[in-house]
Amino acid sequence: MSLPQRSLKYEYELYVEREIENYKESMPRSALLSLGDEAVAQLAKEQQCALTEILLCDEVDRIISRRLRLPTYRTWLRRRRKALEKYRTPEHWGMDPEEPLVRSISTGDDTRVVVAGPSAEDAALYLAANGCDVTTLDTAFDSVERVMAAAEEAGLAARVHGCVAGLGSWAPEEPVHAVITSPAAFDGLSAPERARVISALQSVTIDGGVHLVRTIRAGQEALSIEELSSRYLGWQISVESGEGSARTFLARKTA
Repeated sequence: MSLPQRSLKYEYELYVEREIENYKESMPRSALLSLGDEAVAQLAKEQQCALTEILLCDEVDRIISRRLRLPTYRTWLRRRRKALEKYRTPEHWGMDPEEPLVRSISTGDDTRVVVAGPSAEDAALYLAANGCDVTTLDTAFDSVERVMAAAEEAGLAARVHGCVAGLGSWAPEEPVHAVITSPAAFDGLSAPERARVISALQSVTIDGGVHLVRTIRAGQEALSIEELSSRYLGWQISVESGEGSARTFLARKTA
C-alpha cells in the first residue's frame, strides 16, 4: 500500500532533526555535557519558571542549530525545489533522455513501479523524483540500504520503499504500472521458476503497463532475449540496442 505523501514542512522538520542528531553523535560526551551547561545558563537568563528536561533538550537543539547555521524553512524550501527540478531530469542520474526507461513509463502520483535487482538506484530515484511510488527489491541488504540512503539524502524517501527479497519470493500488494529489472534479478532461478515469476508479475500489471529488462548482454546465461520473447506472447515487444553488446527488452501489456 502506498504511503501518504509527506508535506514539505514535515520534510524540513525531519531534515533539521537529522542534522542535529548527527551533530550530537559526532560529539564526545564531555562536549555534549558542556553543551547542556550552556543551555542551562541560557535558560536561566530567560528566567524560565521551571527548568524541565524538555525545555533543556529544546534549548540544546536551538544552540546546535545556530552552530550549524541551519537554513530557515523558506531558504531550505527554495533549495529543495531547485534540487527537485534537477532530480527530475534523467541526465542527473546518468541516463539518456532517449533510453527506454525514460520514454516508456508515464510518471505521476498514481504510478506504481517495481525496480528489482542490483544497480537499481538510478531508476528508482529518477522515477521517485517524477512522482512515482517505487518499490526497490534485491536479495542483498546492502544494495537496498544503499538505495534507501540515497533516497533519504535526496528527500525522496517517502516515495521509495525498500524490500530485501528476491523476485521468486515476493509479490506486490497492489496492481503495478511498470516492472524494471536487470538479468541479475533472476539469478538463482530455474527456467520454470523464471516463468512463474514473470507470469505472476504480468498478472498484477495493469493494461498498458510496461515490463523492462535492462542491459541484457550477449552470452548471459540467466536470461536471454529469446526466453523473454517466449514469455511475453500477446504483449507488444521491442528490443533496443545499448552500449556495446547490451540490449534492453521492453514489453507493454495490451488491453
